[in-house]
Amino acid sequence: MIQVNQLSKKYTDTVVLNLESLQIPKGQSFGLVGNNGAGKTTFFNLLLDLIEPTTGFITNKEIQVNKSEDWKYFTSAFIDESFLIGYLTAEEYFTFIADLRGINKEDLKIFMSQFAELFNDEIIGKKKYLRDLSKGNQKKVGIVAALMGNPEVVILDEPFANLDPTTQIRLKKIIQQLVETTQTTFLISSHYLGHVTEVCNRILVLEKGNIVKDLETSEETLKELEDYFNV
Repeated sequence: MIQVNQLSKKYTDTVVLNLESLQIPKGQSFGLVGNNGAGKTTFFNLLLDLIEPTTGFITNKEIQVNKSEDWKYFTSAFIDESFLIGYLTAEEYFTFIADLRGINKEDLKIFMSQFAELFNDEIIGKKKYLRDLSKGNQKKVGIVAALMGNPEVVILDEPFANLDPTTQIRLKKIIQQLVETTQTTFLISSHYLGHVTEVCNRILVLEKGNIVKDLETSEETLKELEDYFNV
């Protein structure tokens, strides 16, 4: 599904990402972990063609992402609040995204009904602009919008950050259910080792832009990750 070929990103004399080869098959729930500066967000920005690689390239469903925009029809993401439109309410934003993805009002209503528990009566019907919502509620809006339209690839950068424990658990259940019932390819970065171990069946550890571990998730994975970072 996603292939990385001789990919690097360099700023002046500093190499922030250096991935010789990486393959993420269709339907895999793929986790990315590492300390600050490891290169996680850089990789996602390259995957979304938000920055240009210094060398190499990424293909998404055999489409080179920095040469064509065709991958955008089946790929969605929420990286941070810059993906939102601050002067819209949640309802207006969801309607805007639905229009972009060809979702009619009735289907949008059915889709949104799945997330009532996640929203916890804090977002819909509150007549608040997105910019006035808490960081956690902004994140909820961005993640749900990223799931609209049955995308084949969903990219989430730190989806559990700023969420309260109850919402983290609810979000994990949503991701796990989608992984089990669809062939959606999830790419998730997180500092929460327990969460990413629960929702991902493969985890890549980055350090200073390089792959240091590539793990198939098992009962031992969380301890292995904790031991690695306990330095």
